[in-house]
Amino acid sequence: MKKIIFTEKAPAPIGPYNQAVLSGNTLYASGQIAINPTSGELVTDNINDETKQVMENIAAILEAADMSFENVVKATIFIMDMNNFAAINTVYGSYFDEKTAPARETVQVACLPKNVNVEISIIAVQ
Repeated sequence: MKKIIFTEKAPAPIGPYNQAVLSGNTLYASGQIAINPTSGELVTDNINDETKQVMENIAAILEAADMSFENVVKATIFIMDMNNFAAINTVYGSYFDEKTAPARETVQVACLPKNVNVEISIIAVQ
């Protein structure tokens, strides 16, 4: 069985997918970009603010599933420019305890939805 996870504290899906799906005790969250869920506007003024908005969107989804960043076991980061890696990594890292941080990969891609600079997806386990 799967349970659809939705919260108004994260951006509504912009296609045929859900914010997250809980299957058993595992949460699969769709990739999040820097859409402010209140205004619907993109937060792309600078890479730090953009990454922070992405992480806050993930936090809201985790909260809706009664989880936190401590439950995250895997993350995937898609970035447009590897030169932004250090800044993205600093913001991303501030949401985790380094000793228990999840497995992760970071991939530079040619393009992301709405031409954003970063998209992050996670898998979490209760």
